[in-house]
Amino acid sequence: MTRKTPLLAAALVALLCAPAFAQKLPAKPAAKQPSQREIWNAPAEPFHVIDNVYSVGTAGLAAYLFKTQEGLILLDAALPESAPGIEANIQKLGFKLSDVKILLNSHAHFDHSGGLAQLKKDTGAKLYAMEGDVSALEGGFYLGSESDKSLNTPPVKVDKVLRDGEMVSLGGVTLKAHLTPGHSRGCTSWGQTVQHQGKPYELLVFCSATVAANRITPPLQYPGIVEDYRGTFAKAKAMKVDVFLAPHPEFFDMAGKRAKLKDGAPNPFINPNEFKPFIEKLEAAFEKSLAGQ
Repeated sequence: MTRKTPLLAAALVALLCAPAFAQKLPAKPAAKQPSQREIWNAPAEPFHVIDNVYSVGTAGLAAYLFKTQEGLILLDAALPESAPGIEANIQKLGFKLSDVKILLNSHAHFDHSGGLAQLKKDTGAKLYAMEGDVSALEGGFYLGSESDKSLNTPPVKVDKVLRDGEMVSLGGVTLKAHLTPGHSRGCTSWGQTVQHQGKPYELLVFCSATVAANRITPPLQYPGIVEDYRGTFAKAKAMKVDVFLAPHPEFFDMAGKRAKLKDGAPNPFINPNEFKPFIEKLEAAFEKSLAGQ
């Protein structure tokens, strides 16, 4: 045996042991997947939708700005953590936060009313809300699920209580509050007649009518919820809607339509045949959920 033999043997042992040692090394941690809140709150650039209406929300949660001759009306505020992004988007459009005079809400759920308290503080605006959602907004809870603290929002004072059919006017612009309950007790769809290339169109920001986390069989989320949903489906199907918007951008393919916006081209947000089929799908989903809960 030569002197090199022990060295060769040691090297061979090291090579044979290397895979086993490598197998014992801790695996790299999997990349953290974003939470639903993080996905919803991803930033999005503001843009002009039609006439006096602008989008200032996040990538996953809509917020709408209505420009008037006497200031701005802001509809919805996404999550509590969304307020800074919404404020930044308002400013990117060339407006000041103090230009916002009225805050409106589609419904008192954490993903649409969460930022209202911060926005009210930072803008000095007055908050108008439908009667059925006032207690949830001011209490900072999800009606019927008060014990679930994950659904809570910062409480916010309502300055004016609205009822079905009331008009909210500022600087020559009027929005109509349509009570469309079910998704929340005070779920409010907001309508306005807008102009595009010299023609009038009926715009509606439809609150929602999904079941989502609601209990529609006993114990009910709130008394009368089933009747409210069915009344909303009937009411919505009878509405004339040319421009359909909603608090969740995917309801009406906001991203796809935005990509088609071009100067002089037909506005892709104008589609009088879109809203009713959407409502019919929600109605069918509701009845299926009711039978299965």
